[in-house]
Amino acid sequence: MFHKVKAVNTLPDYRLIVQFVEGVTKIYDVKPLFAKWVPFKALENDPALFSAVEVDVGGYGIVWNDNLDLSCDELFENGEMVTTPFDGLMAFTDATQLWGLNESTLRKAIASGKLINGVDACKYGKQWVISTEAMKREYGQPKI
Repeated sequence: MFHKVKAVNTLPDYRLIVQFVEGVTKIYDVKPLFAKWVPFKALENDPALFSAVEVDVGGYGIVWNDNLDLSCDELFENGEMVTTPFDGLMAFTDATQLWGLNESTLRKAIASGKLINGVDACKYGKQWVISTEAMKREYGQPKI
């Protein structure tokens, strides 16, 4: 399965908290890269640069600048899983991309009772979120 990055934030001691589209959160320790890859030493020497991390266009990884980036696969495979209250939840837009569906398909599934509002999915303001479990139960494994 392909794991796209939704959000990244810095933590103390050169760690990152990375949220993935499918509702998984991991902590990634950047310190081992300082000795392994010379360009990453710049992050240790420049805390402001380390804090400038952002999600790469399309969620395919994270970037600091043109010379420093990490792939979503590296972050997922070598990050440490953490539990958050939002684990297993994703936006309708993310779910439709992962499963190759239209948002209207999910809205119709809620209206017909196939997905239960307040259990499988819920609307917060203008944004719908859905559980990964409900998506797998009703639509199988993600296509991407």
